[in-house]
Amino acid sequence: MKKLIFATNNPHKLEEVRAMLAGRFEIVSLAEAGCFEDIPETADTIEGNALMKAEYVYGKYHADCFADDTGLEIDALNGEPGVYSARYAGETKNPVDNMNKVLTAMQGVERREAAFRTVIALVLSGKRFTFEGKITGHIAGKPSGKGGFGYDPVFVPDGYAQTFAELGGEEKNKISHRALAVGKLVQFLVKN
Repeated sequence: MKKLIFATNNPHKLEEVRAMLAGRFEIVSLAEAGCFEDIPETADTIEGNALMKAEYVYGKYHADCFADDTGLEIDALNGEPGVYSARYAGETKNPVDNMNKVLTAMQGVERREAAFRTVIALVLSGKRFTFEGKITGHIAGKPSGKGGFGYDPVFVPDGYAQTFAELGGEEKNKISHRALAVGKLVQFLVKN
């Protein structure tokens, strides 16, 4: 089974991606690869951050790897929080504070359209590839649901009446932005 380092320390992302790739690829976390330092995410785009992380890991460990970056893009907030989604409310990267900042900014706003966008950067034998997944929806008026992480309790995907946090992992993993990007990554890896 092909081994790939997933350049993340986020246990929720790791769990989601491992579930999606089970039986096809062995996914190794940064900790399992022996990487414990904070990898810089200082690019001004989601794509840039994903590439920065993947290139860092490949350069240090000389192993095939991939990294993702995800942003919640809200139309009424001119695309914010976007590339700053993880640290929207500050460098502590507190998901509850981030979600509350979004809800505060959205008070009284009628048009609540939003999209989650994930970009996965893959470095395979020194070559770089990117894969994007995007799902549209809207921002709920208040958090709902216990599942998921990050902004999941306030994001309602189009075609659903529930937030990502209410849908449950199995359903979310079929339709999410990350699932779409991982699907493209898998299609590519199977062919190469």
